[in-house]
Amino acid sequence: MFSFLFRAVVGLATLAILTVLAWPELFGLQNTWVVAHAVSFRGLAVVVAVALLALLAILLLLVRPLRRTTALLMVLLVAFGAVNTGILLHRGLGSAAAPTDPAAAAAAAADAAATTDLAVDAGAPITVLSWNTLGDAPGADAIAELALAEEADVLTLPETTEETGVLIAEAMRAAGRPMWVHTVSFDLISKARSTTLLISPDLGDYTVTSAEGSGPPGNTNVLPTVIAAPVDGAGPTIIAVHAVAPIQWEMSNWRSDLDWLAEQCSTSSTGGVIMAGDFNATVDHFAGRATSDGAVLGDCRDAGLVAGAGAVGTWPAWAPTLLGTPIDHVLATPDWQVERMRVIGTEDSAGSDHRPVVATLTAIG
Repeated sequence: MFSFLFRAVVGLATLAILTVLAWPELFGLQNTWVVAHAVSFRGLAVVVAVALLALLAILLLLVRPLRRTTALLMVLLVAFGAVNTGILLHRGLGSAAAPTDPAAAAAAAADAAATTDLAVDAGAPITVLSWNTLGDAPGADAIAELALAEEADVLTLPETTEETGVLIAEAMRAAGRPMWVHTVSFDLISKARSTTLLISPDLGDYTVTSAEGSGPPGNTNVLPTVIAAPVDGAGPTIIAVHAVAPIQWEMSNWRSDLDWLAEQCSTSSTGGVIMAGDFNATVDHFAGRATSDGAVLGDCRDAGLVAGAGAVGTWPAWAPTLLGTPIDHVLATPDWQVERMRVIGTEDSAGSDHRPVVATLTAIG
């Protein structure tokens, strides 16, 4: 009788813990301390489950009185691993696309600049490159080279200063792909407190509408987000995102940042919204903040999910992609169709702890 009660208690407790870790949205716990971190690393959770299964298999062989309890725990771990694996596969593991040759891309950009009037039209695609640079760590030349290789029209660069943004723009202009630079800095003490947005003049004139001061209703709380709106009202609102990380003393600000970003991603904006950057959140953390079918945050869809790359880890760059967490995103309202999206794995040694992400979007209608 005692062994049955012990097995039941252990089994139910384990089931409850694993259920919360596998799908915290069921209980509304996805934005709570500890659980928010645990659900971020689904690939790592699968690896841990396999390791625990191996340990339990040894216990099963060596400790006869605990065999039934051990077997029950093994069944639960198998189910936990299977659920997480299924979620990862459903969100997409991406593809190993070959990087574009930078020299060829620069030549193509120069050719395109000579025929700008012919190339630009309302239905032209927009390529968005986003990279948290860890305080300008890769350097302006490396960032510009990558932007040219990807033929980026928009760069969202959290933790990038205005000085570096100007150097990037100068390098891209020399290669035939000029950019306007917009930076919001909460202070000049820490480079993390700057976010820079580069926009091609081909998209028209843009003006920054987000506040310089921190906190809603004008900005995210701790780290700056740049909102740029088209001056003539034609074209998408472009948002370079940097939400604070969910460390213990910033949990309230982190939740507030996600709420505020959801409000900014609205179909009521003329031309729609494209937002990209370091959200410090996975789609699990977005749960409960979607306002329309198919969206994950406000009215915005996640380009990674649409393109089948939603489970590819973008942080930390030193970890394998399937063991990392996908916290860097490109989102867009339904006005924009996702043509491609991928996590770039060729810059892992460039100095940043984040991987860049790139997506190409085309206006619908």
